[in-house]
Amino acid sequence: MTKPDDSSLDPEDLRAVEERARKLLDRAAAWDRFPVPLDDILAAAEVRVAPTSMFDAAAIIAYVRSKAADAGVRIKSAVAKVFGLYDAAESLIHIDDKVAKSKQTFLTLHETAHHDMPTHRKLFRFFQDCEKTLAPEIADQFEREANNFARYALFKGDTYARYAADCAFEIKTPMNLAKKFGASVYASAREFARTNHRACVVYILEPIQFVNGHGAEAVVRRIEPSPSFIMQFGRPTDAKITLSHVLGPVMPIGRKMTRPVSLLIRDRNGVPHECVAEAFDTKHNVLILLYPINALTASTILLPPGFGAAVA
Repeated sequence: MTKPDDSSLDPEDLRAVEERARKLLDRAAAWDRFPVPLDDILAAAEVRVAPTSMFDAAAIIAYVRSKAADAGVRIKSAVAKVFGLYDAAESLIHIDDKVAKSKQTFLTLHETAHHDMPTHRKLFRFFQDCEKTLAPEIADQFEREANNFARYALFKGDTYARYAADCAFEIKTPMNLAKKFGASVYASAREFARTNHRACVVYILEPIQFVNGHGAEAVVRRIEPSPSFIMQFGRPTDAKITLSHVLGPVMPIGRKMTRPVSLLIRDRNGVPHECVAEAFDTKHNVLILLYPINALTASTILLPPGFGAAVA
């Protein structure tokens, strides 16, 4: 099932979030250091990460009981599966050290956002000290804001887009840039598409499954189109990729990568365009980069920071 949008914000809200993240990067002198210097960012934000992980059932129960009888409904999680927790009362972040290091980095920045943004910190502190919880719509807004904050800090504003613009237009570029910025390949691929000046789209699929009577197929986790791709082709809404789908021949079945495959897709006016697609299997997800051939000769146009709000 395609994941719900986790990052769209009103332009005014996005500008406010990115301004907070920019100021934190300034205080931490983090702009020209790669990957993101987490220790200095945490110090600049005046928040700490717990020295030991408490992400097992017994530890979580013991922790919330130590806070208060009903603390389980007061502690705010970074994600639905609870990989990160922010304790406003203690200015303390808990991160699950069992997840990949790159994911820990994003989670740490996400939870730092809750602490660094005054509205988040004050409300989290208030609700952790009473028997109420944040309204779902407010919690969702806060999560989107924290995701955008983390994305901005991780990719240093438009720094990632500038690096990508100077690299080859291929799926290996977000894979390589992930290492430089300390991001996951998943997050890097999303950033590559949504900030690219060229027309392109990245499909992020769940692992390929083999279904009796249907063959290989993969559920679409997310689709990240660039702004110019949306203008030319619209926003894709595919929920599943099968062998009969236009992207079926690109799925890396029994291999790590698929070399560029030529195919045709139609734009919003029904005009067919020759496109290229290539794929990479991260073991956790399958990434497919698709772009029209004419995107390879497009002129470089760097987008202003914050164009097309989305995120990690």
